[in-house]
Amino acid sequence: MSSSASRRGEIFLHRGDLSKARLWYEQAVNEARQEQFPQALSEALGNLGNVCALLEDVEQAEACYREVLEIQRTVQEGNAIGETLVNLGNLKTDTGQPEKARAFYLEAIDVLTPLDNTRALGILYSNLALQELQLDRPERAIDAFHTALEYHRKIGNEDGLATTYGQLGKTFLLTGHFQKAEACFNNATEHFAKLGNGVGEAGALRLLADVYVERKDSLSALRCLERAIQIDQVYRLPQYEEDRQRYAQLRELSRGTR
Repeated sequence: MSSSASRRGEIFLHRGDLSKARLWYEQAVNEARQEQFPQALSEALGNLGNVCALLEDVEQAEACYREVLEIQRTVQEGNAIGETLVNLGNLKTDTGQPEKARAFYLEAIDVLTPLDNTRALGILYSNLALQELQLDRPERAIDAFHTALEYHRKIGNEDGLATTYGQLGKTFLLTGHFQKAEACFNNATEHFAKLGNGVGEAGALRLLADVYVERKDSLSALRCLERAIQIDQVYRLPQYEEDRQRYAQLRELSRGTR
């Protein structure tokens, strides 16, 4: 019965009907409690917590995740414990509580490191870095981003590499380390291009243009914007007009300074 309710919840979740998905996952939780089957209860509560988080019912989502965590610790499911700690950290991130989010991410790292869960650790260290930035600790953030990159490289996670290089580049840009920012954005651009992710590539190019503007290298900035405009046209991105205007303004400015 509980598995049937869970399947129905999954169907409505995939359809985007979160309200009905919640009702079915609540049914799955109730049935699992009656059957006294911890594994089914843990799964149903986790699914319910995820739907509540999507519905921005943070209080109910946290209650579900904490109960899941209690069950998982009883049965010593290491990877599942780590995943639930990450979910709790994400809730705190979404509600603007970086210190609490950081604590959950650090605990998840402690759990997952001995298990050598490389993919999860790469994502975790990136999440941790973003919290360090929220707490105005850029040096710690930079260290965490570098650790994330090491994990992404181990398994060839191109998406993780592209995103993390972009985030690290932004950090270097904000802290005035323009040469390091340039290297990061170039790497991000290459990885996004390899993935065929035009949106990501264009975003990295815009930031790379910012770096070149700061370094008074108008020619390189124009080349970045020219490529971004080409991508805008191919993918019909909403930034097309803004990029085109910026390109025109920068080209006019560069002519005036010759």
